[in-house]
Amino acid sequence: MSLESLVEEIRTRAEAELKATIEAQKAEAVKIAADRDRRIQELRAESERLTEAEGSRERAQRIAAAKLQARKMLYEAREQRLEGALVETRALLSDFTGSSDYPATLKRMVAVATDALGKQVKITGRAEDAAKLGRAAGKLFDPTPQPILGGLIAETPDGSRRLNLSFDELLRLREDKVRELLA
Repeated sequence: MSLESLVEEIRTRAEAELKATIEAQKAEAVKIAADRDRRIQELRAESERLTEAEGSRERAQRIAAAKLQARKMLYEAREQRLEGALVETRALLSDFTGSSDYPATLKRMVAVATDALGKQVKITGRAEDAAKLGRAAGKLFDPTPQPILGGLIAETPDGSRRLNLSFDELLRLREDKVRELLA
């Protein structure tokens, strides 16, 4: 073997190895590019999925908040209407105290109070009702005025038991039923 043929063989092998290395590098570059593209595609898909999920959650929260606000406004409107109706009921009760049926109502209240607390009770009411209560209760009437809408308050002489038949208290005790009727 001559030196030239040996150099030629080394050169041929070197070129073949270089060519194989270049092709391996190109294959590796293609593989890396394909892997990169696959990862980018996966990240985009994941990003779109997360964005969609976040958007759905945000929409659901806004819808829930809007529904809650609507319910709150409905409740406030209903409550305002009921409060207005209760004020109107109080006005009607106040008007009733000037009617001709009011003294008979006071007389029935006195009878209920004496049945519940005994014959010896102290009966008080509004200053405006002093004459009417005096006629209905007789000597059981105590002229000390009470800040009530109408009706009367009965109490045992020792103060141990009390029966509040004032319109204010009767309305307060039955406010839930009145609200149901007005609703």
